[in-house]
Amino acid sequence: MYGNNIVLIGMPGAGKSTVGVILAKVLGYEFLDSDLVIQREEGKRLFEIIDAVGTDGFLAVENRVNAGLDVSRTIIASGGSAVFGAEAMAHLKQDSVVVYLELPFEVIEERVSNAHNRGVAMQEGQTLRDVFDIRRPLYEKYADVTVNADLGSPERVMTAICEALGLD
Repeated sequence: MYGNNIVLIGMPGAGKSTVGVILAKVLGYEFLDSDLVIQREEGKRLFEIIDAVGTDGFLAVENRVNAGLDVSRTIIASGGSAVFGAEAMAHLKQDSVVVYLELPFEVIEERVSNAHNRGVAMQEGQTLRDVFDIRRPLYEKYADVTVNADLGSPERVMTAICEALGLD
């Protein structure tokens, strides 16, 4: 086994939270959605934080919150922009295996209909395609394992993660 925790990274719409809950149940782990931790700590929804402090301000909050996570035997569904936080990713990789849930852009585009309300961290003028193109190399950089998340069902993706980690 790679580490104490499993961190799921990938674009919004990749299924990190959906698959993460199922994976936690199957492995007997806790489940943590880092976006929900951010919302709880800040007392605002993600898009409200972005509207209040801008994308860069949000990324700083996200980095701080993720760098401060102290959990054990937990599936962590990270926010899609977590990979911009170097301190957070270094912290998470210390005691976790990082799994990139990879999806083609066309599937992401179908699943993410309103990026603003979803709280997707985007710079002014960026499209979802721009975000995808910028983040993909970071997902690949931080991933210990990459899993195809376009398998038709969350259960199949969960099974693919278990197989990739030798947990089957």
